[in-house]
Amino acid sequence: MKSKKSAPGPPPRFVTNFIKMLVAPHLREEILGDLQERYYRRMQQQGAAKAGRRYWLESLAYLRPAFIKRQKEAFPSTFLLDSAMFENYLKITYRTFFQNKLYSIINVAGLSIGLAAAMLIMLYTKDEISYDQFHEGVSQIYRVDRKIIKSEGIAANSGYTGYFQGSRFSAGVPEILAFVRLQQAQVEMKMGTEIQLQAVSLVDSNFLSVFTFPLISGNAKTALLDPGSVVITEDMAQKQFGTTDVLGRTIFLKDGKGFNPVTVTGVAKNCPQNSSIKFQVLRPLNVSASEESVNENWFRFFLNTFVVLAPNTNVQTLNAKMQKVFEADAAESIKMIREKYGLADVGLSFFLQPLTEIHLSENVPASDGLSDAGNPAYSYILSGIALFILIIACINFVNLMVARSIKRAKEIGIRKAIGGNRNQLIVQFLGESFLLCLAAFVLAILLVQVVLPVFNQLSGKALALSYLVDFKLIAGYIILFISTVLLAGFYPALIISDYNPVRALNARFTLNGKNYLQKSLVVLQFGLASFLIISTFVIFSQFDFLTSEKLGYDDSDLITIEKWSTKHDQAALFKEQLMKNSNITGVAFKNNGYSGNTVKVNQDQKVNITYETIDASFIPLLKIPVLKGRNFSRSYPSDSTHSVLVNEAFVKQAGWKEPVGQEIAFFDTHEKYRVVGVVKDYHFKPLTEKIEPQLFTMNPGSDYGMFYIKIKPGSETSSLKYIAETFKNMFPLDSYSYGFKDQENLKSYEAEGKWKQILLFGAILTIFISCIGLLGLSVLSAETRTKEIGIRKVLGASVAGIVASLSRDFLKLVLIALLLAIPLAWLAANKWLENYPYRIALNGWLFAFSAMIVIMISLLTISFQSVKAALANPVNSLRSE
Repeated sequence: MKSKKSAPGPPPRFVTNFIKMLVAPHLREEILGDLQERYYRRMQQQGAAKAGRRYWLESLAYLRPAFIKRQKEAFPSTFLLDSAMFENYLKITYRTFFQNKLYSIINVAGLSIGLAAAMLIMLYTKDEISYDQFHEGVSQIYRVDRKIIKSEGIAANSGYTGYFQGSRFSAGVPEILAFVRLQQAQVEMKMGTEIQLQAVSLVDSNFLSVFTFPLISGNAKTALLDPGSVVITEDMAQKQFGTTDVLGRTIFLKDGKGFNPVTVTGVAKNCPQNSSIKFQVLRPLNVSASEESVNENWFRFFLNTFVVLAPNTNVQTLNAKMQKVFEADAAESIKMIREKYGLADVGLSFFLQPLTEIHLSENVPASDGLSDAGNPAYSYILSGIALFILIIACINFVNLMVARSIKRAKEIGIRKAIGGNRNQLIVQFLGESFLLCLAAFVLAILLVQVVLPVFNQLSGKALALSYLVDFKLIAGYIILFISTVLLAGFYPALIISDYNPVRALNARFTLNGKNYLQKSLVVLQFGLASFLIISTFVIFSQFDFLTSEKLGYDDSDLITIEKWSTKHDQAALFKEQLMKNSNITGVAFKNNGYSGNTVKVNQDQKVNITYETIDASFIPLLKIPVLKGRNFSRSYPSDSTHSVLVNEAFVKQAGWKEPVGQEIAFFDTHEKYRVVGVVKDYHFKPLTEKIEPQLFTMNPGSDYGMFYIKIKPGSETSSLKYIAETFKNMFPLDSYSYGFKDQENLKSYEAEGKWKQILLFGAILTIFISCIGLLGLSVLSAETRTKEIGIRKVLGASVAGIVASLSRDFLKLVLIALLLAIPLAWLAANKWLENYPYRIALNGWLFAFSAMIVIMISLLTISFQSVKAALANPVNSLRSE
């Protein structure tokens, strides 16, 4: 017969816990004892299953008010958030704060700076990702982009399209509900006797219906229907008329050879700063019937085309439909281009890009007539800096709270000895962290208000405090605050509440093994600071290289004047007038901007070039060396029609050993030229771009657009006055403005200069917060070693020896941080420099210098308290102990 006895086991744990939770504490032990005694007896006699069932039933019998009702205690246990206890916590926090002003200030100051940095970055990021979101129906607005596959297989994307893409795609693809074209132009505007060059946006008449740019006066649907109409912004209205009540007023815009009146039919609110489309003057875009009939317009690109899609349209499917429309509608032109240039495929396709993705796009950025193209890398860099600063501030908080807890060991011991449990201590210390974080948070908001103008200047933004009043941003701040409280307060609360009360009351408490965490945090803190400092030095060195490297030509005392479409005879007369002034030593002309083209060399080899039209004075005036052959000369009449100069990059790509005398044929016109000279490569574009093959002609059919005027040093004022008067006399209907070439070159590196400043501030903040944390730790270290220092001095230790003793441990941590940070910084710097075709070489001195800076700042921070402790009278320290 099978025995009913089984091995003893515990009663059902769930039922036991249930009884513990519900039954009154003063009856709990007795009831559980009786239940378990009967359970074990039945288990031996009747088996585990029956004992378990009886255990369940008997337990349920105790669920009566008589057993559940709590007994009033003489010394009741305090609830975690009891009001009296909460008041007590506040008093202790208040006293602790003012009894330890230095640490409290370090904690609050460090956290507030970290939080302020994080808030500013959140503002910046919110602005970046909010670009163009303000348009109604923005999810349906796309830009038509194009991709060109070159013969070398290289793909080039662009946002520029032409007259046809909007109208032809809209007619051939039903999902396209509407289209708008936007062409940027520089037009001379006349108000009274003043003539100024004004940016004008030429748009289709439905522009104000598709995009949300509200009018403060005028009708959005009809304002741009009349070819003689103009819509201006309120700022432009104030500037030109002194009021925004200007409907029906007249503006004179240059059209052709004269100024024509246009009527103001609408005044728009100023464009939001987070808009890729920015305008001051809107005019109707008129496409003539003859232009509409030219099928080759499919291949002329100079404006932006936006389309409005039907809801829920599949964009990929639509891209394929657009390509079919293009191939069918442009078949005639495609065939002609293939035959003319001997191409198997024109390599052109079109695709759609959401309006909201243009600002931060790396594929096709907002550069083709649109404003403020963003770089997502900058957002990542800024976010990284803010995160570094916040982490370092939190590390300060954790380190100082834990280290400072040694001083509060007796308080914790007493609380535990009189019945305080761990949860209450966690709540108390977490509450202290919360209050300190709250103070830091309030201070951070004030800091944001103070530094916002500086931040705007550095980042090139116009962020306003009104941005703070945003639901998502407020939610972000709350999450940031709670995260900071938990990150900075939870760990210290856990560590402090876990102290052994006996050891704490005996004043024998030390952090022992927990010091490893503290040391690790210090290493992490200084590692981040060192990484940022090294990165700052690298960017400074690269910026210095960009702005000081020789460009290969002389840009000093060189004045530039932009003048569109200047005939060669007009330019010659202007030069003759200018040269009458003895302060002007030379004048040269070239076309405006840089034109791209393709030429054929060695019969079939194609070379993509930058094509320039210059006069014979251009090369000598800019002191560009002619390495082979000769410069253009009026002594050779054929120079203006059959001769070209090329640069070294051109010769290298063509593979010529004897370039002078070689023949060059233009790819599109088949015009042939002969090379008469080779000029040394010079940086006609910023050093952020590689020198490309360059070709110069004196083509008389190509107008000049830029004047270069060399003046004597120190004669700027009188020379500029004479140049302006001469220009006005020669070109009375043109706007006049000038620039100095060397200053214009420096403007090319504004982005690098801006990020140099931002990174410098970030590095200063991180090292500052790291150092105030180190200062706090060194003060605590000196306090805890007061007796040791006194004994050492009595035994004859020198001040230098004591300082070295106190500083050694911290210095080791800083050195470990540097050893970890330097390789990471080298990798990051090397990766960043790969973006520049001309860059500095990373060398050991740069890292050694950065490391020295970090060590010196750390030593100064530590030594401040170490020297003070070493100079103290040992009698006082020993007496106090």
